Amino acid sequence: MTDDTRKDTEGKRAAVTGANTTVLTVARIRGIVARTLWMICLALALVLAFAAFSFALKANPDNALVQGIQDFADSWVDLGFFDLDNPVKQFENPNGDVKTALFNYGIAAVVYLIVGRFLERIIRP
Repeated sequence: MTDDTRKDTEGKRAAVTGANTTVLTVARIRGIVARTLWMICLALALVLAFAAFSFALKANPDNALVQGIQDFADSWVDLGFFDLDNPVKQFENPNGDVKTALFNYGIAAVVYLIVGRFLERIIRP
């Protein structure tokens, strides 16, 4: 093998290695972004679940933690569409407020989980 052949082979090998490194870096970044989006959607679904269970268990509304979770869920996590002031489904029984919270926040949590998993599958390489 001549020196020119060695240089060409090493140059091609370096070019292929650089391309592979770029592809791996992009794949790694896409994986991190997908995992991060899934974790955010999961956390928001958990906030809605905790808020719904706080209504169902009749948790003390004067407690700062309970009030904070309910306010956070009611402010923007419920997507505005599943709001308890203007719910998708309103129940009128003696336990209507609990059923309304469980139904609407439960549906919103499921929506977050479906959208989060869908986005993760699209973004992940």
